[in-house]
Amino acid sequence: MQGAASARISPKSVDSYRKLLPLFKETLSHGIVIAAQSQADAERFLSLGANPERTRVTGNIKYDIELPEDLEEQALELRDNCFPDRPVWIAASTHDNEEAMILDAHRELLAKHPNLLLILVPRHPDRFAAVLGLLRKQEFSVVSRTDDLACTPQTQVFLGDTMGEVMLFYGASDIAFVGGSLVPIGGHNLLEPAALGVPIVTGPHVFNAQDIADNFLRHKACLMVSDSAELVSEVDRLLADTEVARELGGNGLGILNSSRGALRRLLAVIE
Repeated sequence: MQGAASARISPKSVDSYRKLLPLFKETLSHGIVIAAQSQADAERFLSLGANPERTRVTGNIKYDIELPEDLEEQALELRDNCFPDRPVWIAASTHDNEEAMILDAHRELLAKHPNLLLILVPRHPDRFAAVLGLLRKQEFSVVSRTDDLACTPQTQVFLGDTMGEVMLFYGASDIAFVGGSLVPIGGHNLLEPAALGVPIVTGPHVFNAQDIADNFLRHKACLMVSDSAELVSEVDRLLADTEVARELGGNGLGILNSSRGALRRLLAVIE
């Protein structure tokens, strides 16, 4: 049995695929099972000739994120040991040119919130040294994760220069900015901070997972900013209004929980 798992097709792509329909119409109508992410995706596949009896809506398996049982405990321990009693925001999976914008925002935020700590986590390990150099050049007081030291009251940035700890850092933060979105990279995983109930801010470039971003925006589960100035404004608002921050994080977690089960439904289709 051939199949397409967690399948989606954008409205813009339908016309393009329709031009190629003679090449794959027989496969769509007879031989392939389609497990679509949404009813809208299923209907677009059906409009291209997919067999209704072999087309199912199973959901997006990306929502079936599972957290380690002790993650929240570890995150609390990290916070207590390294930067206790401080407001913390994270900029995770950041890219070249994006860190400079985030640091501009952080400098402005420090003027209003002198005790604020930024956890900065570059996307690619080969850039850890360059980002550390940028922090020092801009004269930020920084402690790196690999230093294995607690932050002092003067520390302004905690550099996440390790692999596999992004979820831990999200769990130790009050507000999450998800990187790759202030620059045209396409954005990274909004579901990771959502799984921890952390309020999310993203830039405008989210085309890598546009459907998830649209869903979050539609249900007021994240905030979208276009530049450093808007980032300052929204992070400042979330720091000042914990009720708004709590609602934003709760909405994200609610979307995630209500969208779970795609993997189970997909396995049922395969069986």
